[in-house]
Amino acid sequence: MKTLYVRIVLTFLAIIVFSLLSSVLIGFALFQSKLNHLGQAEMTAAGEQVTHLYERTRPQDVDGFLTDVSRLISYPLVLFGESDPPKTFGPVKAERIGAIAPEAVRQVLRGQPYRSAIQGIDELAVGLPLEVQGRTYALFLLTSSKNESTILQFISTLLVLVLAAGSLCILVAARYLVKPLRTLTTATRALAKGRFDVELKLKRKDELGELARSFNEMARDLKQLEGMRQDFVSNVSHEIQSPLTSISGFAEALKSPELVTEENRTRYLDIIVAESERLSRLSDNLLRLASLESEHHPFEARTFHLDESIRQVAVATEPLWAAKRLTLDLKLPPALKITADPDQLNQLWTNLLGNSIKFTPPGGRITMELVVQGDTYMITVADTGVGISPEDLGRVFDRFYKADRSRRGGSGSGLGLSIVRQIVHLHQGRIEAASLVGQGTTVTVTLPRNAAPLRPPNEEI
Repeated sequence: MKTLYVRIVLTFLAIIVFSLLSSVLIGFALFQSKLNHLGQAEMTAAGEQVTHLYERTRPQDVDGFLTDVSRLISYPLVLFGESDPPKTFGPVKAERIGAIAPEAVRQVLRGQPYRSAIQGIDELAVGLPLEVQGRTYALFLLTSSKNESTILQFISTLLVLVLAAGSLCILVAARYLVKPLRTLTTATRALAKGRFDVELKLKRKDELGELARSFNEMARDLKQLEGMRQDFVSNVSHEIQSPLTSISGFAEALKSPELVTEENRTRYLDIIVAESERLSRLSDNLLRLASLESEHHPFEARTFHLDESIRQVAVATEPLWAAKRLTLDLKLPPALKITADPDQLNQLWTNLLGNSIKFTPPGGRITMELVVQGDTYMITVADTGVGISPEDLGRVFDRFYKADRSRRGGSGSGLGLSIVRQIVHLHQGRIEAASLVGQGTTVTVTLPRNAAPLRPPNEEI
């Protein structure tokens, strides 16, 4: 009982046995009355033939006549007289004779035929009056036990054959059903050991085939996640190793004051401070992204003016875009309210605007436009920067991904747009990017008016 194969076989066998037995019982219950009617009609016709034949032939040996007739008609006969003990012709057990009611015998002796009731009886019998040498006898015909036993043997043999054939089919079918599950178990164990290239080749259209296809999709997703994990570790290691190498190298140089001039000392210290700040920003961004992707990140939704939130970010970053002589054009309709997390949206606009400032050459233009579309707001951040190549555009929101133009444009960690995408996702919005190399980039964010996430059904209020 510990294997699914044995359970399936035993379950099917139990179902077959139960079905056969219940079918037989129900069949007898439904057709017993009809069978009794037919049997009683045949017995009545046979009894009438016996009495007519006797009246026409008037044999001297009545007992021999009834014995021969009993053999011909295959029905046992019982002859009752007024005072004589009953005589039997054919195989009749004593208990069957006792089942004939005395009232039935007296009824036939009075010249009235008798038919036993169809329902609720122990013995099916037909009684007819028979005149023998001026005396009236009661001739009873009983059902043939030989025929009944033959029928019962036939039914029993048929049931055994059906059970045997069904059991054999179940053994084969159960093995066919269990084999894919064993294959799935082997593949699951391989997957648990880190072999993500495992694939189930089951060309079936049933539930097991669907399960196999789902397993293959899961294996591919896990393989992709493992690749992303390895890339993540590699990128983090690279991003951390680069500033650490600079800090370690310049710190070693500062340990030899006779080899470093005062001017270089100050420059080295500035590099160490800058690389330390870079490490700090990387750490902050990693923690922020991990927090945003977790289910327990705090989301403090409030209703505020979206246009004012964007305008505050533009003012806060003014030293950056003013230093590069950039033109910042704001197209913000006033008094547009939104229900969202203001701190997260401030981070969103800061990252987008910071990217545009970083990669737009001096004298360029940045446009931030807010458009109302029904129950949603569409915010676009467009710049006249260096642009993004088509092969890089599809990956700009991946963590740690840097296009070639980004590597030339600064020392970012490649996490800014990943944070942006996660914030937009938390606010049930969409984000898209379009760009042409040398002409600039446009990022479009679509947010609903009520951007607060739905509370899970099992979360306490």
